[in-house]
Amino acid sequence: MDLQKIEKILKKEPDDAAEELLKEVEKAYGEIPYILNFMKDSPSLLAAKIIYENEINREFKRLDQKTIELISIGVSAALRCKHCLKLHIRVAQRLGATKEEIFDAILIAGSLSNAAVLAEGTRAIDSEMQKPSDKDTCDVCGIPE
Repeated sequence: MDLQKIEKILKKEPDDAAEELLKEVEKAYGEIPYILNFMKDSPSLLAAKIIYENEINREFKRLDQKTIELISIGVSAALRCKHCLKLHIRVAQRLGATKEEIFDAILIAGSLSNAAVLAEGTRAIDSEMQKPSDKDTCDVCGIPE
C-alpha cells in the first residue's frame, strides 16, 4: 500500500479509516491477520502498526513477497507462534510456495533454533563450571556473577 493512500484513508473518521485499512490489508494478504482485526477498536494504534509494517515491506524491494513469507514462516516456527505460522503458510501458498519450500523454511528455523539452544546452554555450562576465582565479579560488591 503506498503512503499517499494510507494518508488519504487516515483523513477519514477513525472507525471508517480502520475498516478501510483492514480492507487494504485483506487485499494484500488474502485475509486479515488476527492482531490487526483485534486492533480495529483502536484506530490510531492500528494505523501506526500498518504504517510501520508497510514501511518495512517497502524496504524489502530486494526480496520478493514469497521469500518474505518463507522467512516469516521460519521466524514464526522458531518463536512457536502457531497462529502466525498458520497465517504465513496460507499466504505463502497463495503466493505459490510449495510444501517443500515451506518445510525447508521450517527446517532452517529448527536448525538455527537448535544451534541457539546449544550455544546458550554450553556457554552457561562454561561460565558456571569455572572456579569462583575465574568468574567475573561484580564491580560494586565483589560477589561472583
